[in-house]
Amino acid sequence: MTRVLAIDLGGTNMRAALCSGDISALRMLTHEAAPADLTAFTDRLAALRAAAGDIEAIGFAVPGLVQGTTCRWIPNLPYLDGLDMQSLARDLRIGIGNDAQVALLAEAEAGAAKGLSDVILLAIGTGIGSAVLANGSIVAGSHGGACSFGWACGDADDPGEDRSGWLERVASGRALDLIAQRLGMASGAALITSARAGNPAAHAALEKPARKLGTTLAGAVALLDPEGILISGGISDALDVLGPIILAAMQRQLPQHLRNITIKPGSFGPRAGLVGAALAGAAGSEWRRIR
Repeated sequence: MTRVLAIDLGGTNMRAALCSGDISALRMLTHEAAPADLTAFTDRLAALRAAAGDIEAIGFAVPGLVQGTTCRWIPNLPYLDGLDMQSLARDLRIGIGNDAQVALLAEAEAGAAKGLSDVILLAIGTGIGSAVLANGSIVAGSHGGACSFGWACGDADDPGEDRSGWLERVASGRALDLIAQRLGMASGAALITSARAGNPAAHAALEKPARKLGTTLAGAVALLDPEGILISGGISDALDVLGPIILAAMQRQLPQHLRNITIKPGSFGPRAGLVGAALAGAAGSEWRRIR
């Protein structure tokens, strides 16, 4: 039975858990603010290893670009850029990947995508992460950054930005927060709650970002012909409100043979990163191939 230290490292928070072979029984070790610098990170990693006891592997989910075991571009945690995680634990097996790809691993192995071979996952929270399962493997791309759907663009006049793609800027949780504030509401979550309660102004405000998301998503469906689309992250709780708008916009842009597509939430919610990190650590470098 492989004992894995699973670490889900986000831009603002870090979760860690011990997996002793049963992903349904992860033992939480911490949920805390993400380390502020490299020294703080290595110190916390050492402390978590000590708390976990005798382990054989570490699995990481990180919010950015990874090649092999090296972090290439982690926008919100730049101290990780260029760091080979294997160098921090040479005695252990390391499995590491982009957080959306690792979340899709969890869903494909034991969640809402189990038994499927072709799936798109969108992790919509503050930003938009994404991953693709194609023919039973999670797609990495030549630089580890394949399927970065938050960078999809439906506006030829958009000037672009180094840190956030067009779709992320118009349809992420952060975008919904800005829309809500213009209506005098505290957050995107409050906007969704108001729309769910029947507020026509709130519902109308959500139409535009949801249509942009669905229209752009149609291009990915046309390219990949998936069996389904999974939504994870904070927006997954709002699919009762946003899902029909997204689906209608997507179907309008697709030929008839691709319109029979489903959108549903992932099974693991905020635990997807930890579950996927545990599975990645157990599998090591071959974690992208679904067993």
